[in-house]
Amino acid sequence: VQLQASGGGLVQAGGPLRLSCADSKRTFSNNAVGWFRQAPGKEREFVAAISWNGGDTNYADFVKGRFTISRDRVKNTVYLQMNSLKFEDTAVYYCAAGSRAVIQSSRYIYWGQGTLVTVSS
Repeated sequence: VQLQASGGGLVQAGGPLRLSCADSKRTFSNNAVGWFRQAPGKEREFVAAISWNGGDTNYADFVKGRFTISRDRVKNTVYLQMNSLKFEDTAVYYCAAGSRAVIQSSRYIYWGQGTLVTVSS
C-alpha cells in the first residue's frame, strides 16, 4: 500500500473542497481508510474513516453534517468531501489505511504524505 493524498489548497470560509486518497499500488481495496488532520501547534486528530467496502463510516463530531467520506473501489480512491469549511479546519490532512474504520491513529498501518488545506476567514 502506498497512499497519496491530494486536493488540498486555499479556500474561503464556507466553501467546499474535496480531498482524494489514492493507492498507487492499487492494493488497499481490502483496507479501511481514515482521514486525520494536524493543525499548526496541535496534535493530530481523527476526522473520518470508512470501512473496506464502504458499508461503515465514522466521523468526528466536529465534521458531522459537513464532511462526507466515500470510496470508489474501481478507481481505488477514497474521497473526503468537505463543505461549509471553517477557518479552524485549516490543517494538513493525512489519509491512512488499516484494518478497521476506527478513530485511533495507532490502528492505521499505512500513511500518506498529507495535503495542506487552508481556509481563509
